[in-house]
Amino acid sequence: MTTFDLDRQSLQVLDLIVSKTTAADLDRPTPCEGWTLADLLRHQVSENHGFAEAARNGAAKDWHGGQLGEDAYAAYAASVTDFLSAYSEEGVAKRQIAINTFGAFPGEIAMAMHLVDSVAHGWDLAKTLGVSYEPVPEAVHAALQFALNIPTDPEERVERGTFAPVVPVSDDASELDRFLALLGRDPGWQVS
Repeated sequence: MTTFDLDRQSLQVLDLIVSKTTAADLDRPTPCEGWTLADLLRHQVSENHGFAEAARNGAAKDWHGGQLGEDAYAAYAASVTDFLSAYSEEGVAKRQIAINTFGAFPGEIAMAMHLVDSVAHGWDLAKTLGVSYEPVPEAVHAALQFALNIPTDPEERVERGTFAPVVPVSDDASELDRFLALLGRDPGWQVS
């Protein structure tokens, strides 16, 4: 299965979670420190559109302009459609795509970066809303393999503003928990 297929399936899992979001949920805290659910959804909308624009044009002008409008789910769903449309184009896996401030990568790497976001933010959303998270196991495995290459130096993470410091987990932790910990998330996080 391709990275794009795994990401598409992961986005379907997210869709089931986001579709249950109500306006009353938007102020809920998330595992992303300092972000409400509205902030997280705006991030996802802007990332999806940014990745899509970068796939089509080689780079994206605005990675932080996600808007939710009156219907957060509609904004999110439109951004997913935009992303899936762009990455299903012929030859996108081999194109050079500039991803935010990280640099330019082949499309296959850009898809892996997006998969990491999809799997992680799916968990964030589920935890925020107090619903179960059933990610595609192959997607978690692929995201973990990619995350193993992310620098773990805490100062570099702070400087880039990408991830919190790695959270220690036991050697027998699940792949999902190991993945989350690598991204600086506490797998035991609960809404307080």
